[in-house]
Amino acid sequence: DMTVCILGSPTAFLSILLEGGTRCPGAMVLCLSPTWATRVPSESSPGAWSLLVSRGVSFEAGGRSTLETFVPARQANYVTGTLAAGDPDGGWVGEMARDLDCPTGISVPLAHRLEDPLVSRWVLASHAGLAVPPTLAFVLGSRGDLPAELVAPGVKLVKLEDPQGQESLVQEEVGTFLGGTAMEPYSQVGMGWAWGARQGGGQGYVGTHGKEEGAAVTQAVGAHLRGLGEEDTVLLEALVPTARLPVPPPRSPAPRLPVALRICTLVCRSWGDRPQLCQVACCVGRAEAPVRHGAALPQGLDSSLQQLGVVAPGQRQALATRLRGAAEATMVALLAAEAELTPQQRGGARAHTDLLGVDFLLACVDGALELVALSTNSQRCLETCLLADAMGRAVGEPHGDLPRLLAEALLHRAQCHLVEGKDILLIGAGGVSKSFVWEAARDYGLRIHLVESDPEHFAAGLVETFLPYDSREHRRDEEHAERVTELLRSRGLRPHACLSYWDDCVVLAALVCQRLGLRGSSPAAVRVAKQKSRTHQHLQGCRRGRPPPATFAVPCRRLRSHGDVDRAAGAVPFPAVAKLEFGAGGVGVKLVESTGQCHAHAARLWQDLRDDADHPGIGLGWGNAMLLMEYVPGTEHDVDLVVFQGRLLGAWVSDNGPTRLPAFLETAACLPSCLPPDRQAQLVRAAHQCCLACGLRDGVFNVELKLGPAGPRLLEINPRMGGFYLRDWIREVYGPDLLLAAVLVALGLPPVLPARPSPRTHLAGVMCLGSEHGGALGGGGGLEALRGLQERGLVRLNRLFEESGGAGEYEEPCLSVACDGATRAEACLRLLGLCQALGIDSPRYPVEHFLSHFK
Repeated sequence: DMTVCILGSPTAFLSILLEGGTRCPGAMVLCLSPTWATRVPSESSPGAWSLLVSRGVSFEAGGRSTLETFVPARQANYVTGTLAAGDPDGGWVGEMARDLDCPTGISVPLAHRLEDPLVSRWVLASHAGLAVPPTLAFVLGSRGDLPAELVAPGVKLVKLEDPQGQESLVQEEVGTFLGGTAMEPYSQVGMGWAWGARQGGGQGYVGTHGKEEGAAVTQAVGAHLRGLGEEDTVLLEALVPTARLPVPPPRSPAPRLPVALRICTLVCRSWGDRPQLCQVACCVGRAEAPVRHGAALPQGLDSSLQQLGVVAPGQRQALATRLRGAAEATMVALLAAEAELTPQQRGGARAHTDLLGVDFLLACVDGALELVALSTNSQRCLETCLLADAMGRAVGEPHGDLPRLLAEALLHRAQCHLVEGKDILLIGAGGVSKSFVWEAARDYGLRIHLVESDPEHFAAGLVETFLPYDSREHRRDEEHAERVTELLRSRGLRPHACLSYWDDCVVLAALVCQRLGLRGSSPAAVRVAKQKSRTHQHLQGCRRGRPPPATFAVPCRRLRSHGDVDRAAGAVPFPAVAKLEFGAGGVGVKLVESTGQCHAHAARLWQDLRDDADHPGIGLGWGNAMLLMEYVPGTEHDVDLVVFQGRLLGAWVSDNGPTRLPAFLETAACLPSCLPPDRQAQLVRAAHQCCLACGLRDGVFNVELKLGPAGPRLLEINPRMGGFYLRDWIREVYGPDLLLAAVLVALGLPPVLPARPSPRTHLAGVMCLGSEHGGALGGGGGLEALRGLQERGLVRLNRLFEESGGAGEYEEPCLSVACDGATRAEACLRLLGLCQALGIDSPRYPVEHFLSHFK
């Protein structure tokens, strides 16, 4: 069972629990009492503890909740909750969440770090590069939770050996701070303190002083230093005023009072440990003192900016974009700082901050609006944002994204923990293009047992068990499946799941799954999808539905002899496409205009490509039969699907540029798709219906289609995860990992994927060929330049082969080069400039023409 356990008060988490119950019924469990859960020594992580929940409130679809007793007790896969305010140990919640063996989104030490303004401003200024209010902090020299050298722009730390005898040092530091250049734009300072765990942690605020009141400020600082403890901090900070902007003439002659604006942001750690801004809420108050959480009802960012006088919609949108970048940069910096802490300092080896609140001020610096980062917190921003979301629903606003985003993040964390330590049987290692599999397996904690035909494959040393077995003659896959299962029995291996990412081995993997009783699509369904002519002929018989799957099929005929060519020519109109029946990578595909051209192409292909040794990895282990299919006009697209028990859980549409005729070699691609939503929906619906009609009900599939004026037409179904760059691009643009999704489906778990995927960036890429670009990339030093740019995050490279596969009309791309951008146009412009600079663009390979199709 997947169990996301929420400890303590449900107030802040209720909407998340309800949303999680809808997405994964029964997975969210609310634990209200320490007697409802037990800590036991972990069996998987020595020194850690497992949390067993014996009683809790579970949440189902439709908002239904039930108080249940669990026999046997359920082991938590993810834990978070509400720490008791003012309790030095966080109450029973803090104790329950300490040193667990599962991902934990809460701990007393991490909460104290977030709430400590000195630590948070150090992270904000030095790690995230954000502006913070000029700050002077006094601590005892014996304080051990700070870095040895706390250096951050705008933050000055003074360590005191004995605050009772260092009055002159305090006076000097306060005077220097008040008269320094950092304080020049400000007229007031705020006085506050943060106390450590011995007093329960937290912050206090004394009040404000004019900058010219040096003696009074020094006296106030000295008074608070007398009670300074080992973990306490006395703070002096500039009171940064909210920007005052000119506004249209008021409707009333009453004076316009200055206000203070606090911008509250909530960020979660989403797919791939990437930060995601979930919501923004603002609080407005009088300018005399800082606005505190809970002191005013929240309101939206856009209306708050209009209230301040930011009239232009473009300016408000630009500020919102800057705010997103600043908030997400804070979480990146915070996670990096947490990674340097010991497990004891974090409250457990698996404890990390997954929900982060960051508060900002909107200031005016040199006539320009600037975001000033104020502080971080563990739950105050969560409560404020959830309140804003509930207030919106009360006046008829649609449900916001906040509960959904947070529920998805927590459920995803739990699923990542569930796959840790699982034994995965992988059939076929593939080539260099599949190198990411081994790194991902290590990151997810998977134990890979690899069956591979090449006994010298580089992956042999990267997996738990390497099982060399020659399965290249795939027409004997029934025999191979029996041999593989015998090999597993002899080794005593009992995998939890079996799958393949390599096109040649998908039928063998399905047969092995069937023999082992593991989840996966049936061998019959995979065979139908694997054989291209059989796919279309099968679909042509599927005539139920609106429209029926037959609508998406294309007339085609199998070619095993020249006699078949003559017969096919009478059934398939020209121009037509001739290609390998079991081919992969586009090798051997050609546009033919007549029966004679088809005969000539078939003769060459049957002579050149007879078995796997002639061109490994393109399906010749299945034979070199061909097919002739009607040419379909339109734009070409890939649809990558995640299907569980026939249900569509996720789909991503990418666009391909114009193929190089007559060989149909891929040239360029972009993600997200340029198509409007209704046209993308057509492609997704067609892809899903074709998979179901073929019997593919469980797995991650790649479907290639063309889209013309009359709608989608199927090219082929790949009953495995999309190849080339697709997994990498989808992770970068949308977050989810197709590899993890395939593992989860194979384990019998429906993957949690974004219900409303929103692209974070745009990618445009171009394929490189050895014949066209070997000189520029090799001898010209272009490849080294690209690698340098990749290390700086300026390009994305996906190596497809060690060197260009095949030659002439059988050539395959060797490299995909991509650039990102805030818009598709920006991504294409950057990519074009790069290709021109490196010599990838040429009259023979016009990159500008390829990219011009993405509009």
